[in-house]
Amino acid sequence: MKNSMGLLFGTCFGGLLGAANLHEYDTIHAMLRLDEFDVYGLMATSVLVATSLLWWLERRRLSTVLDGELTLQRSRPERHHLIGGGLFGVGWAIAGTCPAPALVMVSSGATFGFIVILGIFIGIYLGGRKSPSSTYGDGEHHSSREEFVSI
Repeated sequence: MKNSMGLLFGTCFGGLLGAANLHEYDTIHAMLRLDEFDVYGLMATSVLVATSLLWWLERRRLSTVLDGELTLQRSRPERHHLIGGGLFGVGWAIAGTCPAPALVMVSSGATFGFIVILGIFIGIYLGGRKSPSSTYGDGEHHSSREEFVSI
């Protein structure tokens, strides 16, 4: 059940990214050059809808699709969040893509997507070697490795 839901949502998400041309290098660079604002509108709408929906679901104490309790983590941004966000932004500006659109690039046959995904894995590997604190994923000191294994 869990894997089929992931496949369904991942397929829908990838289809939406492809339909919005977010896997196209030129679309992202036009946004970053402030020539087009469609992507900013799409991102703002996504954040607004997701935030509102999650807040509403949490207040109603509804369970998740897998019958788990929905509890949103609330934490303050820390230094490593800002550094990681900055590095992500620089990589996004240079490559013209981020992880999800890179996977859509691969599915559409673009070789550049493979290069970006290889870079992502190299960055994850190097980041993991640099500091032991990289095992904490959400700023609340829950081990992301333990959560991954339990899935």
